[in-house]
Amino acid sequence: MFTDEHQVFEVVVNDEEQYSLWPADRELPEGWELAGFQGVKSDCLAHIDKVWTDIRPLSARQGRA
Repeated sequence: MFTDEHQVFEVVVNDEEQYSLWPADRELPEGWELAGFQGVKSDCLAHIDKVWTDIRPLSARQGRA
């Protein structure tokens, strides 16, 4: 499923502001929401690289971890 370079994915984000990708034709897993970007795997990964500049979870960035 994640190896098809032509499959459309959604960029998703969780409450800790951690990003991932998820197949656009599948129901989102609990705890994740759409981040507003859709495309093929390589485009989604490039978008994640661009927007997720600090990979620490939100709680760690806020000093709660």
